[in-house]
Amino acid sequence: MTLEEAARSCLLRFRHRLEQDIKPTYLMDHMISDGVISVEEEEKIRTQPTRKDQAVALLELLLKKDNHAYISFYNSLVKEAYHDLANMLYDDLPQISPNANKNSSDDCTSYVQMVLSEGGVPQRPVVFVSRPELLNRVREKLYRLKNEPGWVTVFGMAGSGKSVLAAEAVRHHGVIEDCFTGGIHWLSIGQLEKPDLLVKIQSLCFRLEQNLDSLSLHRPPNSLDEAKERLRFLMLRRYPRSLLILDDIWDSTVLKVFDIQCRILLTTRNRSLTDSVSGAKYEVEVESGLDENKGLEILALYTKTKIQGLPKEARSIVRECKGSPLVVSLIGALLKEKPNRWDYYLRQLRQKQFKRIRKSSSYDYDALDQAMAASIEVLPDDHRELYKDLTVLEKDIKIPAKVLSVLWDLEPEEVEDILEEFVNKSLLFVDSHNKPFLYYLHDLQLDFLVEQNRTQLESLHSKVVHQYQQHYKDGPPFSGDEECLYWIRFLTYHMAKANLSQELYSLMFSLDWVSTKAQIMGPAHLINDYVEYGPILDKENCEVRSQFQEFLSLNGHQLEQRPFPDVVQLALSQPPTSEVYRQALLQAQKRTSTGKLYFHWLNKSSVENLSLLVIHPHQGSIYSACFSNNGAKIATCGAGKTLKVFKSTSGEKLTEIQAHDDEVLCCAFSSDDSLLATCSSDRKVKVWNVERAMLLRVFADEHEEQVNHCQFTNMRRQLLLATCSNDKFLNVKVWNLNKPSSQNTMFGHFEPVNHCCFSPDDTYLSTSSNDGTVKLFQVSSANEWKTINVSSMFTEGDDVALVKCSTWTADGKQIICAARNAVLVFDVETSDMLLEIRTNRLSTVQYCHACPTNNLLAIAFSNYAVELWDLEANKKMADCSGHLSWVHRVQFSSDGSQLLSCSDDQTVRLWETKKVHTTSAVCLKRDSDVLFNDGEITVSAADNCNRLQVRDGRTGSVLFQSEEKSSRIRCTCMCRQLSALALGQEDGTIQVLEVPSGKLLATLLGHNKTVLHCQFGQNGQTLITSSEDTTIRVWRWQSGESRVLQGHKEQVRCFSLLSNTKLLSWSYDGTVKVWSIESGEKLQDIEAHLGAILSCHVSPDGCFFVTTSADKTAKLWCSESWQCVHTMSGHQDCVRSCRFSWDSRRLATGDDNGEIRLWSVKDGSLLKICSRDGKDALDSLHGGWVTDLHFSPDNSLLVSTGGYIKWWDVEQGKALQTFYPTGSALKRIHVSPDFSTFVTIDSIGILYILQRVV
Repeated sequence: MTLEEAARSCLLRFRHRLEQDIKPTYLMDHMISDGVISVEEEEKIRTQPTRKDQAVALLELLLKKDNHAYISFYNSLVKEAYHDLANMLYDDLPQISPNANKNSSDDCTSYVQMVLSEGGVPQRPVVFVSRPELLNRVREKLYRLKNEPGWVTVFGMAGSGKSVLAAEAVRHHGVIEDCFTGGIHWLSIGQLEKPDLLVKIQSLCFRLEQNLDSLSLHRPPNSLDEAKERLRFLMLRRYPRSLLILDDIWDSTVLKVFDIQCRILLTTRNRSLTDSVSGAKYEVEVESGLDENKGLEILALYTKTKIQGLPKEARSIVRECKGSPLVVSLIGALLKEKPNRWDYYLRQLRQKQFKRIRKSSSYDYDALDQAMAASIEVLPDDHRELYKDLTVLEKDIKIPAKVLSVLWDLEPEEVEDILEEFVNKSLLFVDSHNKPFLYYLHDLQLDFLVEQNRTQLESLHSKVVHQYQQHYKDGPPFSGDEECLYWIRFLTYHMAKANLSQELYSLMFSLDWVSTKAQIMGPAHLINDYVEYGPILDKENCEVRSQFQEFLSLNGHQLEQRPFPDVVQLALSQPPTSEVYRQALLQAQKRTSTGKLYFHWLNKSSVENLSLLVIHPHQGSIYSACFSNNGAKIATCGAGKTLKVFKSTSGEKLTEIQAHDDEVLCCAFSSDDSLLATCSSDRKVKVWNVERAMLLRVFADEHEEQVNHCQFTNMRRQLLLATCSNDKFLNVKVWNLNKPSSQNTMFGHFEPVNHCCFSPDDTYLSTSSNDGTVKLFQVSSANEWKTINVSSMFTEGDDVALVKCSTWTADGKQIICAARNAVLVFDVETSDMLLEIRTNRLSTVQYCHACPTNNLLAIAFSNYAVELWDLEANKKMADCSGHLSWVHRVQFSSDGSQLLSCSDDQTVRLWETKKVHTTSAVCLKRDSDVLFNDGEITVSAADNCNRLQVRDGRTGSVLFQSEEKSSRIRCTCMCRQLSALALGQEDGTIQVLEVPSGKLLATLLGHNKTVLHCQFGQNGQTLITSSEDTTIRVWRWQSGESRVLQGHKEQVRCFSLLSNTKLLSWSYDGTVKVWSIESGEKLQDIEAHLGAILSCHVSPDGCFFVTTSADKTAKLWCSESWQCVHTMSGHQDCVRSCRFSWDSRRLATGDDNGEIRLWSVKDGSLLKICSRDGKDALDSLHGGWVTDLHFSPDNSLLVSTGGYIKWWDVEQGKALQTFYPTGSALKRIHVSPDFSTFVTIDSIGILYILQRVV
């Protein structure tokens, strides 16, 4: 692209003047920055002997360059204050794009207008002043995005015209045709909370999908993570070579949602926002002030006068406005209606002495105050009062006219007319991309209003609240539109500002409000309300505030689910003394009269709960989480490659960083909380500024394998970072952040190092390795001080015991190591082992951390558990139950009051350590038996210490507890006639105990493998057992005699009694067999399924039985002919459970995908499919396998267990209620004969006695 002829002529025409005046060395710095001349060319010009010779050489070079060079030269003159010279070149500034015409309006073809209209790009304002130099700079940067994704940032102060400039830059045929053939898509952002941002992106995704075809339409994304992935797919796959314009970005965390490797133009006041995102970046600064001529041009356009015809006051007004486009526009709008008031408005600007709002602000507050006052004074009196009401708005919040219709008690149409007047006078702004339109004040206007009405703020906010209460007497809005969102989000804010304490108590201590706001806004907003307004609420009742906040903190992850859960049912799981429970019970009792189902958790008070908060931060496993040292923040990282920071009080996300190119394995705060370090499988170590979410250092070259762990020193006097990796030799390094390479490398380990940890005083660094040792290095010298051979403490097996981690006690005298299924405590000075904590052989220790303020030790396990131990007493104090997969990391807060844990289940949990009780360390196994007897509920189950417990179901109190058994208890049953119970063990032994004395009545030996099921006969004299050894045994347990039923080829997990004399058994071998209990004779042998039989049930009338199988079918059999009557196909996974209705007319089956099907026994036809609605994309239909099913006595209801408990309307196949346990994977549910009480145990050992609310 050669230099345009007009520009060439201009340079030649003014060549002599330019040679006389310019200093080329200053100008060339800017031109090199713009990339239009090279360093070599600059050096050649600098070698000229005099300044004038340099100027001559520069102009000679310019005449050989292109349009870009001319524009850069012009801009350099402006920046170096050669305004008179720049003005000479201005009229001949070239357009930069190919095929461009000088008149920008020529580029607004119908094609351009169509593209911009479809993408939501704003129209040109009525009063439009061209700024070609800025326009060319923006377009030049946009052309840089032609062949690669990246960011163009247009930045400047408020009111400087950034948005108009961005829209004008793309209003050009060449730009669209050459660079963005996929279209232009505009999104107005502003200062948004997460829910509002999600709504914006949902709207954009809908618009993009709608432009494709109807088949492309999906449900709106439910989270920002999901929205980001959806937008990434649309922009990269469906709209390649398109431009996304983000208008008015304030926050880097918002910007990172759009870090999706596409082409983005953004407008902002903050130049550094793009520091937090990846990709190519270009900037254009919009100068804060208009020059005098541009200001006069604006006034001329408003008053429809030529610049030469403006009165003498015009120039003075522009000077008084100090170049602010916003202020000039305000005065111009006034003069448009009152063109004879030039002198009046000039006097207003000069004479009004309004108080400065922020003297240090970069805004021109003097000019704005004066212009604002002048603008408001011309309003009619009644409209001036209405405008005053806008003082209560929050900054950068856009509201629909319907909110003001409520506030002003006017018809919406009348409100729209008034707002249009405000907009026309530049007193209000309108976002016309939304339907209905949204209105907002510029923050300078709002600051002015607040200052003017400071003494009336309380009464203005009171008016908002009282108008809302009048309009919504029957309850809050629930439509989900913009009006509804405003009231639900900001009602508490207005009440607090109005000092309406009683109204705030009534609202926030209401379960109805919690339900409404959680459903519309999500739980984080609510938790923040209780934190923010806690001081006000605590004056009324701090205990009730705490109860509501705790309810939300522990159930927030449930309240984010869709379909939205029943909040009343969730609240019924709160302690009976809680106000949350009291309100829930009242509502449940009221709703049961209309057919709703609700359930008390009867034994809730017996369950110790240390849980404080549950956060669901990532899609994917969370490998590391840590507290900031002041306890206010939590950082998390994991498989999703991101680093996230949250408030520890509410779980609100503060920061999200795309941190690495692979899984992020560890994160750690510095001692002053200003820095965060991360390390990754990508072999890199990175250090981030926490507040700005900005990358400060990358250490990428020294570790050659994945970096497993990182930790800063504990003391502020020296800031060092330690890292360890899977490298064979150079696997432990210490870094000084002021140096580009590591300060020291610790030698000694020749296998991967999993963990490193500074001693409390930073004297030593401990390292834990796959070589079975923990080494202690002196930090100052990097020399090895001593080695502790942890592996030698394990005598079993020949393999080296890998050491997962180590942690120091607070006094630095002991070091604690995790290896295999044990935690070992060593004396640092002598290396002697002081204590060994051995755990279940079925799980390994993943991590451990010693509390910095007391004797507690937290241990994380692969079997989903977190345990708290008292090191001094060598005693387990608590189980922190709740995680549903491997727990990777635990850490105490610096004051020891809280513990966090993170897991493969994608959650971070906070635990309150001051609630530690020994009883909370006891949990039950899922294999259980229950007796219902005249309102009494008796439960028997093994506990995690392998003792058999019998509990009172109503109180949870322990009625009987056996001594610890040497072999694992796998099944239990209670005798309904005698005070006895039986237990089957993994070694094949069966014991019968007297209850409650615990006396051993019988030991039955015969099975040689695990006993899987046991059941007393109807008279209590007979005990029947089945085993992994493929046999069934019928015992006369008091004498020890047994009859062996032998014939199955694989394990027999269960059986049923057909009568007092016949027994039905089924097995993984695919067969069903019928036996004579008396003789042991095999009466029938049926090859039922090709796959393993997983369940079987006999109809209540005895005419049929059903079998279900891993072959995805269920079969109905006749009990007389033993023939298959119907084969029921359709399940897409293993059919795990089955149950006949009590009238034997219906059959329910459940599969491993969570689907339940209802069948007709008469003809085998499918009646209903349950669970189709509300499937979570990351979960099965039922939260897991459907493991058990029961019909109510009247056959109208069905209860099922899986990941949670669901109750169904049999006729309609619709879910009536869901109970979410703390754990998952419910194995069985015991149901009382009247269908009022339900008993089950979850995967983490919590017992649930649920009773229907009546």
